[in-house]
Amino acid sequence: MEMMKRRPLVVANWKMNKLPSESSAYIEHVVKPLAQYPDVIPVLAGQDVLLPAMIDAAHDTDIAVGAENMYWQEQGAFTGETSPAALEDLGVKYVIIGHSERRTYFRETNEMVNLKAIAALQHHLIPIIAIDEAITQGDDNDRSHWVVNQVIESFEGISAEDAKTVILAYEPTAAIGSGQAMTPELAEFSLRRIRLTLADMYNWDVANAVRITYGGSVKPANAYELMTQPDIDGVLVGDAALDPDTFVELCRLANEALLQKIRLLDEM
Repeated sequence: MEMMKRRPLVVANWKMNKLPSESSAYIEHVVKPLAQYPDVIPVLAGQDVLLPAMIDAAHDTDIAVGAENMYWQEQGAFTGETSPAALEDLGVKYVIIGHSERRTYFRETNEMVNLKAIAALQHHLIPIIAIDEAITQGDDNDRSHWVVNQVIESFEGISAEDAKTVILAYEPTAAIGSGQAMTPELAEFSLRRIRLTLADMYNWDVANAVRITYGGSVKPANAYELMTQPDIDGVLVGDAALDPDTFVELCRLANEALLQKIRLLDEM
């Protein structure tokens, strides 16, 4: 029953793609069809240079705009970084933190992710904290420890009430860009482990409130089966979401998955 309180999200991470004019056209294209699925939260995350155009195009719609990264300081001599205060002032609602590409290419650590998450919350931004599973060798215990440690260190110093608003995005690194998503059963196992970790850190009230999404080669062919799993509250999508029609289809599938979960609960 607790899962029904968690509205599913479909988060498009455009990465370093699209021009401002293209981002506006994309949003104008999806506004009307997405209105059919009010129980699904559509989030479009773009480069900083796109955000003003995206905010303007999404004004008075149910589409939420997200940033792909930010720094943890409000201001200062940090050339090239983006202030959480600036994102808040612009009207950004979500910010992706600790994406696997940031961890890999820019050497972001769990401590940095935690600082960014705290700063985001202080500026009324909803952090989407990405949790990867980068270990490719070792046994299941090694991989489990890797994931659990990221969760624990990412939530350090975050209150129970603030923790409820955080969104987690589980990304098995081997699946990203491979074209082969993790099986729904294995994804559910991993997300359940994350939710159990949150329950140990806080309590079940918090654990059941936190929405956890799956990312890694998500596409319409596998999204429904992933999102019908009890602990999967939506998807974080990269390349597939560059096409506006595919994004709309993913939101439709998220809505269908939610309805299926409701049907299954009614039969219990």
